[in-house]
Amino acid sequence: MASQALTQLGRLSGVAAAGLFTVSQCLYNVDGGERAVMFDQLRGGVLPNVSGEGTHFLIPVIQRPIIFDVRTKPREIPSVTGTKDLQMVNIKLRVLWRPMVDELPKLYRELGTDFDERVLPSIGNEVLKSIVAQYNAEELLSKRAEISARIREEMHKRARVFHLEFDDVAITHLTFGREFMNAIEAKQVASQEAERQQWVVKRAEQERIAVVTRAEGEAEAASIITKAMEKTGNAIVEVRRIDAAKEIAGKLSNSRNVVYLPNTSGSGGGQGGANLLLGLDK
Repeated sequence: MASQALTQLGRLSGVAAAGLFTVSQCLYNVDGGERAVMFDQLRGGVLPNVSGEGTHFLIPVIQRPIIFDVRTKPREIPSVTGTKDLQMVNIKLRVLWRPMVDELPKLYRELGTDFDERVLPSIGNEVLKSIVAQYNAEELLSKRAEISARIREEMHKRARVFHLEFDDVAITHLTFGREFMNAIEAKQVASQEAERQQWVVKRAEQERIAVVTRAEGEAEAASIITKAMEKTGNAIVEVRRIDAAKEIAGKLSNSRNVVYLPNTSGSGGGQGGANLLLGLDK
């Protein structure tokens, strides 16, 4: 009796295990941020329906799910291209891309699962070379916003052909060749030298104006003195002489090294000499 019960239990366990295995083979999960397309061997390949997140049924052996990540992902596309004036430019383009969910069956049928490696570098280099070649090297700096907008628009057009969408396209790196950088540096040095020369010219002009103004003032002062002398004769000269003498006497009187020597040689009817002030410098 016990042996029969164990045998029956073993059979039931085997059936349950087989059932669980069969059910597990008939189910597949699609995680968050993913979508799935179904490959059916009996109905001619990839089915047109796209499965969303969750658990779904399939026919074992006959059907096989292909899982796609549809979240936005960054990609940097480097390119070395030439400008309109034949300058070489090293440029990097950053794109935020994702596949079109409704176009996943066509995307898998045409490009497979490694579509990003096949498509993004090629269209990125193609768009960059075609647009950068329409501008001079200096325009890449002065018209960067315009160039970015054109690259973004053209990238969106090209991506739709391959069932992709771009959330953002931006130029993140832009450098020129060594010859162009040397030319820019030489131009900046020449510009600074020209500005310095302009400053030197302006300073010389201001100095010339100051000299002319000073000369005009001195000429006007001389003219005033001449007119005064014509009216008063030598009186103004005498007044200036007296003022100068007072100034000299005041300075000498305050100096300790000045000795006053009165004239003692003249006596009686002889003519007297002049008194002396001697400055005894140490």
